[in-house]
Amino acid sequence: MTHAEAVRAAAGGAVVVYWRKGCPFTARSRLVLGSRAREAVWVDVWADPDASAYVRSVDGGDEVVPTVVIGGRPHTNPSPRVVARALAARRR
Repeated sequence: MTHAEAVRAAAGGAVVVYWRKGCPFTARSRLVLGSRAREAVWVDVWADPDASAYVRSVDGGDEVVPTVVIGGRPHTNPSPRVVARALAARRR
């Protein structure tokens, strides 16, 4: 998914995860989330320059992943439990 599509999804209440291949923190989140990970919108910052620029804009110039948008607010490397709670809240 592209950053532009993710922005629209986030406006609709989706949980958006900005990630990149090889990131151990992203891998941990995916592992902890299990099948719930499919409920989030995933955007690879290495595949989309706009996604990379967005992450740097909200993380003080650094490309920190995962950066997760929940309720329209970016969260830098949140606990997987925070993401799981946000996904669960969307199902209610």
